[in-house]
Amino acid sequence: MRKFLLFILLMPTVLLAQNRKKKDYVVTLATDFGAMKLVLYDQTPKHKENFIKLVNQKFYDSLLFHRIIQNFMIQGGDPNSRKAEAGQPLGNGDVGYRIPAEFVPSLFHKKGALSAARDNNPEKASSGCQFYVVQGRVWDDAALQKQLERIETMKGRLPTDEQMQVYKTLGGTPHLDGNYTVFGEVIDGLAIVDSIAKQPRDRQDRPVKDIRMNMTGDWVKKKKITKQYGYKF
Repeated sequence: MRKFLLFILLMPTVLLAQNRKKKDYVVTLATDFGAMKLVLYDQTPKHKENFIKLVNQKFYDSLLFHRIIQNFMIQGGDPNSRKAEAGQPLGNGDVGYRIPAEFVPSLFHKKGALSAARDNNPEKASSGCQFYVVQGRVWDDAALQKQLERIETMKGRLPTDEQMQVYKTLGGTPHLDGNYTVFGEVIDGLAIVDSIAKQPRDRQDRPVKDIRMNMTGDWVKKKKITKQYGYKF
C-alpha cells in the first residue's frame, strides 16, 4: 500500500518532467523595433535557469539596451538603466551574484548568439543579469586569421572548421569564444539586432535615444518551435 501511495504521489512530478522534455522555453524580447524570439541552451543549465527566473520575475521589463556597437553587439540588462537619466554612464549594475562560466565548444559567437556579459574576474564568471546579442560581421580569410591570432592572445577557444564557415557566411564575433558564455540564440527577428545596432550612440556607446525592452517567456512544444522557426534541437 505504501509503495502504491508513493507511486501516486510521484506521478505528477514524473509527468511534469516528461512534459518539459517535449517543450522548451521561448523568450520574446520586445522593443520599439519589433520582437525577437530566443531559445536558451540546455548545455548551459545555470545560465538558462537564471535567465528564465529573471524573465518570469519581469526583471528585464523597461531596462535599456545601454551599449550598442555596430558590427559587434547590443548589450542590456543593467538594472540601473530602468530610471537612468540621459547621458548617465551605465554598465555597472548587477543583481549581487555571478554565474559560473559554462563554456561549451559547440556554442559560439555566431550572429544572433545570446551571451552573458561579465567583468574582468579571473574565473570569467558571468554577470547575473547583463547580456548581449551578437551582431558581428562576415569575415574573409585574411580578417578571420587576425581574429584567430587575437583569440590566442586572449586565451580563448579557437573555432572549429565548421564554425569558421559560419563566421565567413552568417557572421559573428570569433574573438569572444572561450571568454564569454554563450547560452542561447535568436531564432526569429535577427533583423531587429541590425536595426538596434545602427542607431546613433554617444561616446560611451549608449544609444542617443533610449531603446527599452520587455521580456516574456512561454513553454512551447519543441515540434512547434521547429515547425514555426526552423530551429532544430
